[in-house]
Amino acid sequence: AEQLKEAGVQLGWTVRLVPFGPDTTSAVFALGFATRAALSFGGVKPGDFRKVLIYNKDRIFAFVLAFGEVTEEWYATAAGAINYGFPVIADTPIPQILPTGVCTYEHVVSNVPYEEIVSKAIEVRGLKVTVAEVPVPVAYGPAFEGERIRGADVYVECGGGKTIGVEWLSMREMDEIEDGKIVVHGPELDEVEEGTRLPLAIRVYVAGRNMQEDFEPILERQIHHFLNYAQGIMHLGQRDIVWLRVGKQAVGKGLKFEDFGKILHAKFHADFGAVLDKVEVHIYTTEEDAKKILDEARDVYQARDERIEGMTDEETEVYYSCTLCQSFAPTHVCVVTPERPGLCGAYSWLDCKASYEINPTGPNQPIHKQEVIDPVLGQWKGVNEFVRKASRGAIEKYNAYSIMEDPMTSCGCFECISAVLPLCNGIMIVDRDFKGDMTPCGMKFSTLAGFVGGGAITPGFMGHSKFGITSRKFILAEGGIKRIVWMPKRLKEEIKDRFNKRAEEIGIPDLLDRIADETVGVTEEEILPFLEEKKHPALEMEPIMK
Repeated sequence: AEQLKEAGVQLGWTVRLVPFGPDTTSAVFALGFATRAALSFGGVKPGDFRKVLIYNKDRIFAFVLAFGEVTEEWYATAAGAINYGFPVIADTPIPQILPTGVCTYEHVVSNVPYEEIVSKAIEVRGLKVTVAEVPVPVAYGPAFEGERIRGADVYVECGGGKTIGVEWLSMREMDEIEDGKIVVHGPELDEVEEGTRLPLAIRVYVAGRNMQEDFEPILERQIHHFLNYAQGIMHLGQRDIVWLRVGKQAVGKGLKFEDFGKILHAKFHADFGAVLDKVEVHIYTTEEDAKKILDEARDVYQARDERIEGMTDEETEVYYSCTLCQSFAPTHVCVVTPERPGLCGAYSWLDCKASYEINPTGPNQPIHKQEVIDPVLGQWKGVNEFVRKASRGAIEKYNAYSIMEDPMTSCGCFECISAVLPLCNGIMIVDRDFKGDMTPCGMKFSTLAGFVGGGAITPGFMGHSKFGITSRKFILAEGGIKRIVWMPKRLKEEIKDRFNKRAEEIGIPDLLDRIADETVGVTEEEILPFLEEKKHPALEMEPIMK
């Protein structure tokens, strides 16, 4: 207290910083104050020491900081604080008491560096830090989610198929990261010229005593949500198909990539403080760094996708919704099943289940499928009822397993788009990374995206994930993967292992080799002779358009 006074720090009840005395024994008055809180606000009866302890352990987030040599008097005083559930953190090597019990976590943690002692105390006590206001130079709030930044207003553009755009969040141990640390590796927004296209890799590390690896995809998907709240930022996509634009006015007001980190740090703490305690953000804007992050992230994405193997839609009674993208597509409702992952590729059924556990009122709600209306089309009574309500009556029903008959709606975050090719009696698939100017349906990806996205049902066209291509339920109503007649060469290579395994299941192990790509042609007329030469099974199937 004397040091605070000498440093000119304001003390007193008005600033909630009240010294009880200069001596170590004065701590008893602080503990007495905590006892009175239990009596006044917790309804605890005087003398009921057990309930006083429980109330203080659960509701009063106090701790003891011991600086310098700890005397016997200090030990005794600290022991009294521990009995209230208040842990002791010291900067000297006193004996530690690490097992939990009386305190929420550890009881005594010692030899903590002076500059880290406060953050360590916050961690050990289980105190959650929230940031009331996002510290950025532009307006921030839900009103700006869904903002479109047109070409003439763009200062910098990242991803969107023109450059690398990737986001990756993973958990770390508490002592491996520094809360609030934000580092930009590469050019900042104020260091590049207007109209620049930059690669972008957003790498987020989180740590928390309640954090689980299963929560990583859920938190990662929130990056889209959080950045879109900032005026002057347009964010679409996820994982490795991010498309981001920053407006001229936002940069003029001083917005930087560093502010992206500030947004994520503040919002993750505010919205997910129950599961995480620390957030560290690194933003990479050079090709070399972004490519390295991209390669590492794709291995993680694949491992996440493969967790769902073995589950089937038939054996599962509860599916999950995802309405995260309704700011851009108000009538779109994604229904995620074990065999139909979210069209963005970021959420599997397991991810949605974990998301609901974290945030029961969030965008991923359980859907009891109820009566099966059509097992081939993929239509259920409970799903129809949920979709009708969540789309505010705009969508009455749709089918999860069909591209021709009321296919599921799309937002704009899909990894791939499928389109029917009538002349070839099959479908083509194009992914967001395809660099070509044209596809066999007569439209490039960006044109298709504008047509398919927006939350409307578009028979003959369908947005979906890359992983969903090899699902046993992929366009089941039209015959499944036997209908695929064209895919970009790079996409074929990317999904080759999973696709060949699925092709063997249906008795056509060389199916991938029978599928045309851009090296064969980019019109139906160009690829049809190839399909005939390879005896593609789609040519022998019943007409896809009836």
